[in-house]
Amino acid sequence: MELAPWLSVAVPRGYGFDKASSATPLPPPVDGMISRFFKRSSARASVVEALHLRINEASREPALYTHLGVPDTVEGRFECLTLHVILVLRRMNQLPQPAADIAQDLVNAVFLQLDSSLRELGVGDFGVPKRMKKLGAAFYGRAAGYDGALDARDEDGLKAALARNVIGTETPEAGAGLARYVLRSVDLLNGRDLDHLISHGPGFPSPLNLNQSGDI
Repeated sequence: MELAPWLSVAVPRGYGFDKASSATPLPPPVDGMISRFFKRSSARASVVEALHLRINEASREPALYTHLGVPDTVEGRFECLTLHVILVLRRMNQLPQPAADIAQDLVNAVFLQLDSSLRELGVGDFGVPKRMKKLGAAFYGRAAGYDGALDARDEDGLKAALARNVIGTETPEAGAGLARYVLRSVDLLNGRDLDHLISHGPGFPSPLNLNQSGDI
């Protein structure tokens, strides 16, 4: 599987997913407040935890499930979390250091969360690594699909990918509302610098004004 280039700077350690290569060159570091703050390990953990929490909260926004058709199932919640993490990682790859370090720790935190969730669902020690490899493959597959559609502003491709992966249907129009949400999220994230992402979170849009039908 060909990974989205930006993912090579944010590969989770363990489970065999730390083998990516051909990293996209990173922007030069900045010697600003966030950079100095992030050098302290306790502050670094706090920053990542807060960002992870905000992404989790955004992915569990009820209107995504009631209004945009995301299934309220274990699979649907995984897909929704994956989508939000990918959108944040795309933006962080465009920002100077320590954005790449934060992105790395964020992905590690997400996969630790998935590991914990599997264990809470009763998956045993021998089964967890196998399940995690499947989830990791799904994560990177989604990243490659969404990344290509977003880079090309391929709205039809984005609708189809979201309908198939998140909504669970081969009917592209079922993903129209979620595609609007994703495109609006990208526009908002493009206006966030690292200070804003850390201090205020990604700030995803409300799904309530984004219906499932019609052109994007």
